[in-house]
Amino acid sequence: MTIPLVDLKAQYLSIKDEMDAAIQRVVDNTSFIMGPDVQAFEEEFARFCSVQHAVGVDSGTAALHLAFMACDIGPGDEVITTPHTFIATIGMLGRVGATPVFVDIDPQTYNIDPARIEAAITRQTKAIMPVHLYGQPAEMDPILEIADRHGLKVIEDAAQAHGAEYKGRRAGSMSHVAIFSFYPGKNLGAYGDAGAVVTDDGEIAEKVRLLRNHGRREKYEHLLQGFNYRIDTLQAAILRAKLAHLEEWNEARRRHGATYRELLSDLDLVLPYEPEHVRAVYHLFVVRLEGSLLQERDALREHLRAKGISTGIHYPIPLHLQPAYRHLGHTEGDFPITEECARQVLSLPMYPELTQTQIEEVVRAIKEFLGS
Repeated sequence: MTIPLVDLKAQYLSIKDEMDAAIQRVVDNTSFIMGPDVQAFEEEFARFCSVQHAVGVDSGTAALHLAFMACDIGPGDEVITTPHTFIATIGMLGRVGATPVFVDIDPQTYNIDPARIEAAITRQTKAIMPVHLYGQPAEMDPILEIADRHGLKVIEDAAQAHGAEYKGRRAGSMSHVAIFSFYPGKNLGAYGDAGAVVTDDGEIAEKVRLLRNHGRREKYEHLLQGFNYRIDTLQAAILRAKLAHLEEWNEARRRHGATYRELLSDLDLVLPYEPEHVRAVYHLFVVRLEGSLLQERDALREHLRAKGISTGIHYPIPLHLQPAYRHLGHTEGDFPITEECARQVLSLPMYPELTQTQIEEVVRAIKEFLGS
């Protein structure tokens, strides 16, 4: 049995007629750039996120760039965030002249630890950027309280958290501005790169709309120096078709997560933690190998690979230790919880179409390796 980490073909086949019709609709009307499906998707995704505005762009990275610019983050500014995330979270800070300031994570949720944020605030701090990692919302109430007390913006990186909830509030709806990625493997994935900026702030939304499209409202009148960051109409049509299934898919991920937890509960593994006030959407199902198993992660991955089971490591090198950010001056030991988790985490197959039989096969292979 071959079990991929993510199975995009299985998802396509489950809604093939809808996807083919959405693509054909765009081909037939030839509105490939800023066609009617773009505005329709933005309106539908804004409702899904419980916000007033959603602006489609061509990637999650572009969404971050425009969110920073719309919040007037620029040269000399600092943005507090986590070192345990994909590098895109901070990649565009350098492009606007700002600097990431890292805070270590909570070892249960893998998200930024709010208790450590205030000590990192300086006169240069402009914003706090929590990441809802693996589909698990960050602890937003204390983050928002700290930001309000210090007059800081909050930018949610919700690239892995489409439909996740914190105390009944949707990811993306709790901050000044939030970003989503629609990379193909996400809970809501396009057939290529795409992203969105969401907000309740009309001025931020309008600035992002201008910046994504060469700074213009009318075809040849440019109010700002902007970019070509538009979402393709084809991707918007694909995302509209998929959005109708997202709640169903997220519930399937949650069921799979519960099944994994039940079947793995007797093993010496640290399983995903989900507080009662959170609705995680399991973009990834991440376990940790610790203690006597710590040195076995690579061997376990190879054992599973030999059984046809794909796994991942999200993420093996913390951002503060990445060669590209050596100039920040960090060394090993600066963020010990992040570094420990980077050595321990292992992502198991997770996607809505995963079957009970496949989950049982993954668990059987893990138990075989561990001698259970």
